[in-house]
Amino acid sequence: EVQLQASGGGLVQAGGSLRLSCAVSGITFDDYAMSWIRQAPGKGPEWVSSISSGGGSTSYADSVKGRFTISRDNAKNMLYLQMNRLKPDDTAVYYCAKGGGNSWYDRGQGTQVTVSS
Repeated sequence: EVQLQASGGGLVQAGGSLRLSCAVSGITFDDYAMSWIRQAPGKGPEWVSSISSGGGSTSYADSVKGRFTISRDNAKNMLYLQMNRLKPDDTAVYYCAKGGGNSWYDRGQGTQVTVSS
């Protein structure tokens, strides 16, 4: 059974930081590019960032570029998202998913991030 479980969300003031983690099981993790996506209330899913299977290539949505950093630890089957200088517009449920860019699929269970102004 494939499981992608995000954690690390919470309530933070604007300008603060959070580090999200995603524990992945049931797949050969280092065969897959991985992504973070988010979904705000009343809106559709939004791609946030992707990382290649080996971790050597990353990409970001313009809205988070320079503030968020994606990384992975293939030895631990873990995906991370370091989020700095958070803004209220970053408020959403964050999910990890297989695949890269707008070709992501199979998102897992999310974690709520709330940024207060």
